[in-house]
Order: sequence, then C-alpha cells, then structure tokens
Amino acid sequence: MANIIDIKLPRALAAALRIPPNDPRRQQIKVLKKLLRKARFTAFGQHYRFDEALLSKHAGKKFQDLVPIHDYNKIYNEWWVKTLDGVPDVTWPGKIKYYALSSGTSEAASKYIPVTKELLKSNTINYIRQLLSLLNYQEANKRAMTKGFLMIGGSTDLKKGNAGWYAGDLSGILAKKRPFWFQSFYKPGGRIAALGDWNQKLNEIVEHAKEWDIGYIVGVPAWCQMCMEMIIEQYKVKNIHEIWPNFSFFVHGGVSFEPYKKGFEKLLGKPIVYIENYLSSEGFVGYKTREQAKGMQLILNNNIFFEFIPFDEKNFDTEGNVVANPDAKMIHEVEEGKEYALVMSTNAGSWRYLLGDTVKFVDIEKNEVAITGRIKHFLSLTGEHLSVENMNKAIQLVSEEFNISIPEFTVVGFPYQNFFAHRWYIASNDKVDTEKIRKRIDENLRALNDDYATERDSALKEVFLEILPEEQFLKFMELKGKLGSQHKFPRVMKGKMLEDWNRFLASGSL
Repeated sequence: MANIIDIKLPRALAAALRIPPNDPRRQQIKVLKKLLRKARFTAFGQHYRFDEALLSKHAGKKFQDLVPIHDYNKIYNEWWVKTLDGVPDVTWPGKIKYYALSSGTSEAASKYIPVTKELLKSNTINYIRQLLSLLNYQEANKRAMTKGFLMIGGSTDLKKGNAGWYAGDLSGILAKKRPFWFQSFYKPGGRIAALGDWNQKLNEIVEHAKEWDIGYIVGVPAWCQMCMEMIIEQYKVKNIHEIWPNFSFFVHGGVSFEPYKKGFEKLLGKPIVYIENYLSSEGFVGYKTREQAKGMQLILNNNIFFEFIPFDEKNFDTEGNVVANPDAKMIHEVEEGKEYALVMSTNAGSWRYLLGDTVKFVDIEKNEVAITGRIKHFLSLTGEHLSVENMNKAIQLVSEEFNISIPEFTVVGFPYQNFFAHRWYIASNDKVDTEKIRKRIDENLRALNDDYATERDSALKEVFLEILPEEQFLKFMELKGKLGSQHKFPRVMKGKMLEDWNRFLASGSL
C-alpha cells in the first residue's frame, strides 16, 4: 500500500493544487538544479557558490542572488577566454572542443560561443521533436517528410585553434556533427557543405538542384530566397516547385520572416508550411509546434534555464545596456504581451547570459513567445520607442499593399532642423514609387505605435526613404566580411556600422 501511495501521491497532489505534472515552473527548477549539479565543481560554480543554490529551498531565487547577469563581453573576458587556451572546467566540465563564431549585427570581431557535446545532444533532441511536431500540421504534405533536407548554412570546414578546438558557424558545426541516420536525407552533402565561399556554394547547389528531391529547406530567409531565385533562373522555370515538386516545409529563424514573405511566395507554385524556430549559438530556445500558433513554444525541459528581464527604463538605459541587479523574472512570473530581454543558463556554460533578444509572450498557457527585436536595436531618439517588431510589420504591410519584394532594410536616426528624423534604406528590385512607399511606412508606424504617432507630431520632424538595389546590401555585408547565413543585416544602424554604411554609400567602398 505504501508503494502505491508513493507512486500516486505526486499526481494526486498536483491535481488537488490544479498544477499539471509538466508545470513550467517545476520543469525549469528541475533543469536549473541539473545544470548546477553538473557544473558545481567548475571554477565558475565554485566562485558563485552553486552548492548554496542547490541546498536552498528556493533554488531559483538563490541562484539569482548569487550570480550576476552576464552579457557576452563580461562572461568572455572573465571566463570563456581561458577555455581558448585549453583550460578545462571553467564554466562547464571538461574542455571546450567547438566554438560557434557569431558576430551578431554590430560588433566587428567574432564572438566565440562555447559549444559542448551536451549542447549538441540537446539540439539534436530538439530537432527530432520539431520534426515530429510536423505531424500536427493538417495542411502539410506528409510525403515530404521522407524527402531531402536542404540546409543552406555555414561551412563545415572549421578553423582549428592552437589548443585543439574547432570554430565556425553554428550551422556548420551542426552539419558536421549530424547523426549518421540523417546522412541520406541531408543536402547539399558533405563536399558542398564544406565550401567557405558563399557564391561558390550557392552555384554548386544550383548545379545539382535537379538531382535532388527536396521536401524541406532550412536556413535564413534571405539566402534561401536567393538560392531559389538562382535555381529558377538557371533552369528557366516559372517556380521552384517545377524543380522540387515535394517541397513543402520551410524552416527558418534568426530574423523575422515578415519582410521576406511576399518575395518568397512569388517563387512558389503551391502553398508551403512555414515553421519558425529559435536556434541561437547559445542554445535551441524554441520552435513553432502547431499550425495556428502565434509564436514559438519555449523548450522548458531540455537543459536551458530561462529568465526574463522586463525591457523598460527601470532595467535598461537608453543605449540598451542592462542596469546592475535588474528585476529578472522566472517562467511563472511573466505576463502575456509584455516585452522581456531573454536570459539563459545552459549546458554549454552560459550562466545568466543576456542573449540580446527581446521577446513577448503571445500565449502564456502554452509558453509561446515571439521575437520582437534586439536590446540594442531600437530607435528612441525622442521617445518614439520604435521596435524592430514595429519596423518588420510596417515593411510587411507595404510589401503586401504594393505587391513588391523588400528583402532587406535598415533605419537610421539623426538630428534634423533642431529636432530629429528617421531615414529608411530599403532593398527592392521592383519598380516602386518612393514617395508613396515613404508615406505608407510612416502611416503604418503611426497606426502600430502610439508613441511614434505622438512624436511624429512633435520632435520627430521627418521621415526620409532611399530605395537601393538588393545587391548593394549584399555588397556592403561582403565588404564587412559578413557574407553568409549567420550574418543578418542590422535593422537599426548605429555607431561604427553607421559610419561604414555612410562611407560605403558615398564611395562604394569602406
């Protein structure tokens, strides 16, 4: 009888308290304790007294009290830099064998993000979960699930460091470490995947496109769109489905798909299913799990402990820098519709790591979030609080209204006639009326953002627009050494990047 009670009591207790067995808070505390136990004897774990958090009745709160928030510069300079010399047990047990190179959209130098074997295993599990979730999509072509996966990502030819580690694009590391059972599905294959020259890689994919039966395409929208355009042009067909009739799923992430959708759909012969995932160099955050979902479901039970800092004046300064001791919330403390900066602790030795993204919960019951922007990528010269989410939506609406493709854009804020102004640069190879587009972007933003509407009638005096060929955006990224799938064009231009952009527009060079 005692054994029966022992087995049944947790479920009965959960039912009595109306707490489901997979309660998000419980899942997250379990994950945190597992991470703390694993890393307690590392230098980081000893310094920040992980044992005390493990022994505490309130492990989550104690962990927050003991460990400060780390952005990349802080954790790299104080901890991760040692691992590049081969020092083991720094923030995670053992030596780091792989580093994902991530330059983001503003820093010039590459960031070295540790990638452990445990993180790779977690990512693989999440990929399988995401694949199985496709069965929930009623309109999906189930036959496509047995066809080829075209992954347009970084080179698998990784750079070797002096201490025996390897570094490169995360997509390249994942492709290199792909499971054996995935080999027969994987395209473009090992030889093409190893190419470091993006133009050569795309040309090789185009050359072999007719040999493959592709069901999925996985990658950043801009590069996938360019690849399909090249294939359509090469084989003189009307759309990509004349080459790949079973193409049914596009798995994308990294940037909002809204600005790309209009141009993307012009390349299709029939509807496909769009699946957004949230895969950062630091970990696999979440993915869209169902057809009508407004956002992506956070993965709460696979080695990432999440925190959420309200993205407001109390916790961040005007440059997007986090204050000391911000008010970080756990999963059970968040509110739907509110914007948060995402913080992660992972099985790659990231601890209370400020990822740089802002998210909002669009369905609190299902723990679904939408990415709204970056903590450093917003415009608020006069209090207009213009987010990347607002910008993406305004561009999407303009694309749909005028039936044009706008694959890239960026926005600059600057002083103007004793007040301020915004200047938009958008990429489009379609015929457009610049003044009509400018006016509609401004009107859309007024409707989307009350603060923007208020400031446009006071200190934000003007909005300017320049339309450039798509090739100019690509050429700029190439000159910056940021050509490839991991690099996204910055939606807001500031600082050194803005200086280089202005120089490029004036002279065509840096």
